[in-house]
Amino acid sequence: MENTKDLTEHTSRAERKRRDSFGMFDGYDSCSEDTSSSSSSDESEEEVAPLPSSLPIIKNNGQVYTYPDGKSGMATCEMCGMVGVRDAFYSKTKRFCSVSCSRSYSSNSKKASILARLQVAGKPPTKKAKVLQKQPLVAKLAAYAQYQATLQNQAKTKAAVPVEGFSWGNYINSNSFTAAPVTCFKHAPMGTCWGDISEGVRVEVPNTDCSLPTKVFWIAGIVKLAGYNALLRYEGFENDSSLDFWCNVCGSDIHPVGWCATSGKPLVPPRTIQHKYTNWKAFLVKRLTGAKTLPPDFSQKVSESMQYPFKTSMRVEVVDKTHLCRTRVAVVESVIGGRLRLVYEESEDKNDDFWCHMYSPLIHHIGWSRSIGHRFKRSDITKKQDGHFDAPPHLFMKVKEVDAAGEWFKEGMKLEAIDPLNLSAICVATIRKVLADGYLMIGIDGSEAADGSDWFCYHATSPSIFPVGFCEINMIELTPPRGYAKLPFKWFDYLRETDSIAAPVKLFNKEVPNHGFHVGMKLEAVDLMEPRLVCVATVTRIIHRLLRIHFDGWEDEYDQWVDCESPDLYPVGWCQLTGYQLQPPAPQSSRDSQSSSSKQKKKAKSQQYKGHKKMTSLQLKEELLDGEEYSFLQGASDQESNGSASYYIKQEP
Repeated sequence: MENTKDLTEHTSRAERKRRDSFGMFDGYDSCSEDTSSSSSSDESEEEVAPLPSSLPIIKNNGQVYTYPDGKSGMATCEMCGMVGVRDAFYSKTKRFCSVSCSRSYSSNSKKASILARLQVAGKPPTKKAKVLQKQPLVAKLAAYAQYQATLQNQAKTKAAVPVEGFSWGNYINSNSFTAAPVTCFKHAPMGTCWGDISEGVRVEVPNTDCSLPTKVFWIAGIVKLAGYNALLRYEGFENDSSLDFWCNVCGSDIHPVGWCATSGKPLVPPRTIQHKYTNWKAFLVKRLTGAKTLPPDFSQKVSESMQYPFKTSMRVEVVDKTHLCRTRVAVVESVIGGRLRLVYEESEDKNDDFWCHMYSPLIHHIGWSRSIGHRFKRSDITKKQDGHFDAPPHLFMKVKEVDAAGEWFKEGMKLEAIDPLNLSAICVATIRKVLADGYLMIGIDGSEAADGSDWFCYHATSPSIFPVGFCEINMIELTPPRGYAKLPFKWFDYLRETDSIAAPVKLFNKEVPNHGFHVGMKLEAVDLMEPRLVCVATVTRIIHRLLRIHFDGWEDEYDQWVDCESPDLYPVGWCQLTGYQLQPPAPQSSRDSQSSSSKQKKKAKSQQYKGHKKMTSLQLKEELLDGEEYSFLQGASDQESNGSASYYIKQEP
């Protein structure tokens, strides 16, 4: 009989080993429902009644775990004092939670083991705890059950207190919003290796619907994705959404299916549905067959994608926020999620700072300004401060190489450009100076300072500059020069009046990537007028690669035009993942007061725009323009066969 039993066990192990090799089901098994075990204390041996057959059982990594009803199936390690599921404990008598505790007990004195028993949250045991340790196991379990009930009551009391703060999950659920997928943000963590994570993917997450003292897990499926955040539902709840919860997919508590098996963690079905199935192994096998899960190296990829090359104390050249026409030396003070807090080198109290992403076109390596002929404010500091060092040039975002040998931009040429001091406006602009390596100094017509201190630098391939007529073709409001009285504004008349020519269309960047954004998508976006702030935002318009970003809770006049590949846009959940502070939508009650103060700040930043008159509507051309200068308005699709010509074709708003 014993040989037969051994052979049966050997066959069972071999079958389990073969089945576990499939990976997806590794660690999920079932055992006889009449399994029972006992536990003993040092002072007394007392038999414990067999476990009820109704309790679900799952074998994990070779060990059997049961799901107790509050008293049965519990044990206390006599060495470390940990209270846990008895069937997971070591040895036949189930006196220790692990082999190491068993060996430590043998080598240490009994006095040392008693002091370690029943420690709660790292606190030394009380006299009452020491007395309980000498009592039979059932008495210990009864005491533990009472302790657990007390904790639950405390938890309910705490949960009743409303928590102030913004929740993306509640915001999206209550309004049925859609968030931009992570793949839209190549510069963000996991932006290029997100894979096919989508609804239906299964993961292993902590089981919060459980009264066990130790952290246990269960399988959940993604019901809805919103950026990094996923709405999860425990397996077994079917269409019941009562315990659905939001969680950041890149968080430390989400794991691929099979992680518990390899890590020796218990899988425990939620208490609410324990009664639904008697054979949980069969249920899981059926549910997980053919299902997708996270890659096994997902957490490693997350960690690697959140390693940033810029370090504190690095020196860079960055735009001078008080004079856009020049750059200054600044030092990296902190790095959060790839965003840099730069402190200008001459700042004594370190309050004169500037925020931008490490891939921002506004920062450059030391010596960049001199190399291209850009204006630069020399520092009064003659030598570097101790610990400061120049950031290596290879860390900065590279711009595309251009060929300026042939037909190229020239001073005086007209174009349309996003105003860096009023990002909601695309304005009539002029090329004021041509620098090296494809860089241009541009000024806004009608509002330039006499000394050119408000000129700003754009690269020739920048998505923030456009050829003459771009706004009209795409039904975008063009801001005319301040004081220009001949309205509605017409480029043909303006060029003739100013004796100017339009910059050739072929010199502009016409590439339109398949960015994946759609109108109405939610995201987290930097308020570029106050770049330390990352806010809840919405995509309200898409013109080729140009996005109109609206800040939720604020008026449309604060909207900003941003490129689809801007490093100042992030997926929902980015702030939570990186630890950056998210600015929630402005509540209706405080919107007016906040709006007035924000308007004052905005006016202070761009006083030259007080005289601008906005056009209430756009009109299509009423006359044919010169075919040579405005050929892009006619037959553009014939000139471009790669599809990029649609960049200059009228798009629906």
